[in-house]
Amino acid sequence: MAVISKKIPAPDKVEIKTALISVFDKTGIVELAHALSARGVRLLSTGGTYKAITAAGLAVTDVSEITGFPEIMDGRVKTLHPTVHGGLLAIRDDSEHQEAMKTHGIESIDLAVINLYPFEEVRAAGGDYPTTVENIDIGGPAMIRASAKNHAYVTILTDPADYAELTEQLSADDGKTGYAFRQRMAAKAYARTAAYDAMISNWFAEALSIDTPHHRVIGGALKEEMRYGENPHQKAAFYVTGEKRPGVSTATLLQGKQLSYNNINDTDAAYELVAEFLPETAPACAIIKHANPCGVATGSSLVEAYQRALACDSVSAFGGIIALNRTLDAETAEEIVKLFTEVIIAPDVTEEAKAIVARKPNLRLLSAGGLPDPRAAGLTAKTVSGGLLVQSRDNGMVEDLELKVVTRRAPTARELDDMKFAFKVGKHVKSNAVVYAKDGQTAGIGAGQMSRVDSARIAALKAEEAAKALGLAVPMTHGSAVASEAFLPFADGLLSMIAAGATAVIQPGGSMRDQEVIDAANEHGIAMVFTGMRHFRH
Repeated sequence: MAVISKKIPAPDKVEIKTALISVFDKTGIVELAHALSARGVRLLSTGGTYKAITAAGLAVTDVSEITGFPEIMDGRVKTLHPTVHGGLLAIRDDSEHQEAMKTHGIESIDLAVINLYPFEEVRAAGGDYPTTVENIDIGGPAMIRASAKNHAYVTILTDPADYAELTEQLSADDGKTGYAFRQRMAAKAYARTAAYDAMISNWFAEALSIDTPHHRVIGGALKEEMRYGENPHQKAAFYVTGEKRPGVSTATLLQGKQLSYNNINDTDAAYELVAEFLPETAPACAIIKHANPCGVATGSSLVEAYQRALACDSVSAFGGIIALNRTLDAETAEEIVKLFTEVIIAPDVTEEAKAIVARKPNLRLLSAGGLPDPRAAGLTAKTVSGGLLVQSRDNGMVEDLELKVVTRRAPTARELDDMKFAFKVGKHVKSNAVVYAKDGQTAGIGAGQMSRVDSARIAALKAEEAAKALGLAVPMTHGSAVASEAFLPFADGLLSMIAAGATAVIQPGGSMRDQEVIDAANEHGIAMVFTGMRHFRH
């Protein structure tokens, strides 16, 4: 395969004589145009940008004047022309390119200021198919990519946040930009078009119900750089995809330090879990540590839900993440600040609660503005060496399942409620997961063990420790319902649960030894329900 090669060294400094400005987001564009005009830069523009610059009293040339061709088809065709792309792509130090420019009357364009149609916003707002397609920008990405490729000579800006640095460069270098700056802006430009195209391709896959498109790209915009990742020797940053799902990526940080990598991961886990419990049904609280729940509970009030969640494992809750499904009120805030906590996240926060949390200036307080819909479709992804694993979000809800009683004894109404509660929590516990629950409160949680028997035993041990701390005569697992997020492969796991005091079990079923497990349940008078749906979480 032939390789195209033009080994012409890039100049360090390039003077900006002509600028092409075509933006949808006009933030700061008039001010930038003023700064460029004051330096004698010739301005070229199109459509609404042209009107905005003209209205500011600045001299600007419509692109149609240099192309000799009018803007047509409702603006779909205006910059897709050799005069524009030749001006952006020409290698200034190449004699053949210079001759072509002279022959065809093409002038150099030294600066391109371009941003794109708001495809992301239209999609997020639920635009219909024709409207969403109409907001796919064509000319913008073409000009961005052309300018970025030719960054040896052309400066490309795609973000209003970079306008100030450009004007500083021009002031410092007598109207010129440096090569390092042009390189950085080119890299940023390609990242922008890549993320834009990723959003479009994923929308098409969703709109056309294509579950496994031939290429899958997930793009994100940098929200913030972090001091480090999971560990201090790892570099990290937080990118947002533009999905308008209430949670840590869309929440407002009301107070506290910047969230760390681990804070964000754990806060997301906490908020997705607590959203399983509808706020109109009951207040709920989830306390998370290392992406696993220490305790989850509902209550007659938000403060009671918090206190009951804390009671499950108050030791592990130290330094954890607290998620609430209702507005954080003063009474609940007073209780929470008694414990060292990293993050609180809630749909909203009262002014009184803000003032109380402010007594702990390092405590991060997030207002998410709503709860994520646990039934909503979406994608999740994780990397592996050389690849990307992508799957649909686990939006299965136990309320939507047809539960099958498989034992002689059916669960009581209370046991059934606790089964559903435990299964909801188990969906958000690392596998293998075992969750005991009683009266809308986790009694013991076993997470992430290689053996399901070990998860059952650890959960029971946690319950015993909690009972000692609370001064209870017996652990809360006595008389509880227990959930396993995947099937019980042998009866030994069930026997461990029975030994801990559980009287009812909910599990997916589907093991070759289901009957062995059912027989053991019947022998001990245990009620068992199959869901037919598992919730592995790795």
